[in-house]
Amino acid sequence: MTSLRRRLFVLVAAVLVLAGTATGMVLRAADRADRAGQPRSGDPAVRAGTVTLGQKDRLAFVNQTAGPHRAAVASVPSAAPGGERTASDLECVRFYAAAGTGVCLQSDPGVLKQSNRALLLDSRLRTQRTFALAGTPSRARVSPSGRFAAWTVFVSGESYASTFFSTRTSVLDTRTGRLIPSLETFAITLDGKAYRAADVNFWGVTFAADDDTFYATLNTAGKTYLVRGSISGQSVTTLTENVECPSLSPDGTRVAFKKRVLSRTDLWREYVLDLRTLRETPLAERHSVDDQATWLDDETLAYALPADGEVGGSDLWSVPADGTGSPRRLITGASSPAPL
Repeated sequence: MTSLRRRLFVLVAAVLVLAGTATGMVLRAADRADRAGQPRSGDPAVRAGTVTLGQKDRLAFVNQTAGPHRAAVASVPSAAPGGERTASDLECVRFYAAAGTGVCLQSDPGVLKQSNRALLLDSRLRTQRTFALAGTPSRARVSPSGRFAAWTVFVSGESYASTFFSTRTSVLDTRTGRLIPSLETFAITLDGKAYRAADVNFWGVTFAADDDTFYATLNTAGKTYLVRGSISGQSVTTLTENVECPSLSPDGTRVAFKKRVLSRTDLWREYVLDLRTLRETPLAERHSVDDQATWLDDETLAYALPADGEVGGSDLWSVPADGTGSPRRLITGASSPAPL
């Protein structure tokens, strides 16, 4: 075989090998895509139906199981959270509801630009108002009376673990329609002194029952603080450090929160803070929780953790709020819990 023929033979063989490899990669990718749209073995049954925020003794959430109802607002009986779930036709990235009022954060990846919006919902999940969002949805809450709704978005960065990120937190009066576009306009008292800085960020609002008091995370100068705020007073005051994504208990005496356990890492542990004594109680969950926990009642918290073996999926877990017991899986394939 001449040198030229040998070179041609090697070239043809190489092309055939590369073609086979590429075909295999395409087939594997197609198989993964096909599997991604299919329910996992053991996933609960999901049926289309009517979901309303006036239903009693039910738990609403964003369905995360694969299939046609993924990202839909769904609900299950509170007493049987692992049973068949009813899925609405409303899809959300983040969701919360209270007293017949809901808020749904949506994100649609466009060809040129991602579209993000907040929907104010009535008890039948009908959109009452729509608000354009300045960034990627992160947190959502509604006050116990339904009077106020709040949401947080990432304006830059995609994670609270990022070295550089910026958030914007808005508060809406659902009765008057008045929107506070950013909590950064509020007066800040930090360690007893008036404080102003260009790097101030707020996130994770949670409301008290008086339709004025709220709690949130303040981030500035590399530190996070729990703040107590007043909507009417347009002001916040720091209470303690290293508190993120607070969630006020139904009795108004405690705040569940995620605490950064290693500096400059994305490792958090879930704690409960007594607001009178500022005493912290670590909860039994040992995994890193990057979520704003929800109180199912005065004794139990729910939160999302990544689902095993499913990219982008999550399961809801629950744990006692007094530091005892152990975590248990509450709902497979779910996020954004809201007890009705």
